[in-house]
Amino acid sequence: MKVINSVFEKSSKTIDQCPESKLPEYALVGRSNVGKSSLVNSLLNNKKIAKTSSTPGKTILINHFKINNNFYLVDLPGYGYATLSKKLKEDINKTHKSYFKLRKQLLYTFLLIDIRHDLQKIDIEFMEFLNDNLCPFIIIFTKSDKLKSSQIESQINNLKKQLSVYWDELPEIHVTSSKDKSGIDKIFNFIEASIKEFQI
Repeated sequence: MKVINSVFEKSSKTIDQCPESKLPEYALVGRSNVGKSSLVNSLLNNKKIAKTSSTPGKTILINHFKINNNFYLVDLPGYGYATLSKKLKEDINKTHKSYFKLRKQLLYTFLLIDIRHDLQKIDIEFMEFLNDNLCPFIIIFTKSDKLKSSQIESQINNLKKQLSVYWDELPEIHVTSSKDKSGIDKIFNFIEASIKEFQI
């Protein structure tokens, strides 16, 4: 798939404010500072379309980006922010619950995990939350450029071993780097194939 046209459509505080389009959506979510906005920029080949920051918690709204007039990438608030206020954490939790429980346009969730770190309890809890709400998801390991090539395969196997404790059949996994754009084509191949399946 080639990105011919990509536009930031809107930010929404609640699910009621989200676009009313029937186009399928692919939501991106992950832990603090996992690189969601950077991945959005890489996917859309636009360094400025999603705001990036070294400060965790930059994304606190539901951000819709329309691609090729064919589907949406949805940048959601992350989880696991230790520095945010209790009120803001509650608001983000409500946003997640309403979006994943009620958003019928959601086709797949891309759950991002920093490849350099072990899984945390909150990652597993979020996967279980998606599973309980019948939301199909795939796992995207980010920041592979931060590891030496000899370390990547070892760390992937390590993370798969951790996942296998909770899942008999592992979700589909992709390895990416927003810096060198490795893995981006495979994500688009997945999106293209799932859209075709969705339309049948």
